[in-house]
Amino acid sequence: MKYKLRGIKFNVWLDFFLFALVLLLILGILQFSLIKPYYRNNKISAIKEVASKLETYIIHNDTGSDYLVEKAFQVAVNNSVCAAIYNEQGKMVYSADGLGQSCIFNQKISLGGQDIVPFNNGMYMNEYVNSVGNDFSEVLVNSKSKQEMILYGQKIKTNLGNLYLYINSPLEPVDSIVSFFKEQYFFYTLVVVGCSFVISLFISNGLSKPIVKMKSSADKLSKADYENAHFEGSYFSEIDELATTLNDATEKLSKVDELRKDLIANVSHDIKTPLTMIKAYAEMIRDISGENAVKRNQHLNVILNEVDYLDHLVMDMRELSMMQSGNYLLKLTNFDVVKKCRYILSLFEVLIEEHHFEVELESEESIILCADEVKIGQVIYNFLSNAIKHTDDGKKITIRIIRKDDCIHVEVQDEGSGIPMENIPYIWDRYYKIDKQFKRAEVGTGLGLAIVKAILDNHHARYGVISMEGEGSTFWFELEQENVF
Repeated sequence: MKYKLRGIKFNVWLDFFLFALVLLLILGILQFSLIKPYYRNNKISAIKEVASKLETYIIHNDTGSDYLVEKAFQVAVNNSVCAAIYNEQGKMVYSADGLGQSCIFNQKISLGGQDIVPFNNGMYMNEYVNSVGNDFSEVLVNSKSKQEMILYGQKIKTNLGNLYLYINSPLEPVDSIVSFFKEQYFFYTLVVVGCSFVISLFISNGLSKPIVKMKSSADKLSKADYENAHFEGSYFSEIDELATTLNDATEKLSKVDELRKDLIANVSHDIKTPLTMIKAYAEMIRDISGENAVKRNQHLNVILNEVDYLDHLVMDMRELSMMQSGNYLLKLTNFDVVKKCRYILSLFEVLIEEHHFEVELESEESIILCADEVKIGQVIYNFLSNAIKHTDDGKKITIRIIRKDDCIHVEVQDEGSGIPMENIPYIWDRYYKIDKQFKRAEVGTGLGLAIVKAILDNHHARYGVISMEGEGSTFWFELEQENVF
């Protein structure tokens, strides 16, 4: 796979790789800049611990145990230090040498601005401790070996007076330690850089692979190749959710594209048929029936009917467009929805009697509804018209109007053919038909449920359909009644 400088794979790899390098750089700077003070502080802490043991074994040795004295000497030897204890008069009362010739107590050192030999200048050292506090630590240079040493001094209060404890310990050559750490650091750096290169490459590939596949599928989607535009998920939940969303969008776009094609085909068919009829009958009037009043009137009636159909089609499409765009202004009034249903039923009286439908209205005597009376009547008319159209002769159709706590519920239930479950989400679309063999509507323009949806959306109503194939359908809507006046 090629790496693009602005591609996600290259940039993710570069970010992880640079992140590893920056971490290594920070660790290196911290290690090399802090190793000296850290080592010295650690050494001083170790010397203080030795001083604490010597204080216990020598100064607080009330029994004068030789065993504790020997143990104190062993502590000095084991820790490579030399130690001395002075009384208030500057006289040495104890010494332990674990360094031999390297011990600065036998050599001249510079302390407090004066050159002294600690074994010969105990009083001066005591005064120095008193001047700086109860303890001190100094980094000095051994005049003989030129090696850095730590000199630690401490004032200890006892029942018999003050004693002064001094400990001298060499500092290991820090430069050699730093050099050792540098060699190790550069070796570890090579190992970490190699590992980070491989790991970041693996991570970037894992992150970018599903996205690259999605990009390929998106290209197919942009070309309306819905069958091959499939988005795959990955280990990451966000990418998995994105793939699911895109697959849903692809399915919906496919359905919308199919509906768009159907709409164009159906509208073309709806317009072409009456235009053909108008042209044909106009030619017949011109060529054949112009002098025959009876035939001429028949032909003119056909032309007028087709023109009326075209006019209704245009008006329905205009009305649907206005309501869907939000430009339609509802005429809200209080009206009796039960009375409105009885009036609509009277319009279907001939059809009901002809097909022997059993139609029942279940409702209170009167229920006041605040809405656009004409448009809500159009909704109920359409629900009832669909029920009659899809119900066999002699079956039952029920209209229910129920008053609830905060709304009025209206439904039309039939015992017709029902709607397949997979088609229910699309029945509100323009010209959507379960039977794809388009036929011009015998009554209306085929935009009924799309207009119903637009009307109910403008009323902010809840609506839907409950249907099972072969067992009938129930179309319903609910309107809140907070604005009844």
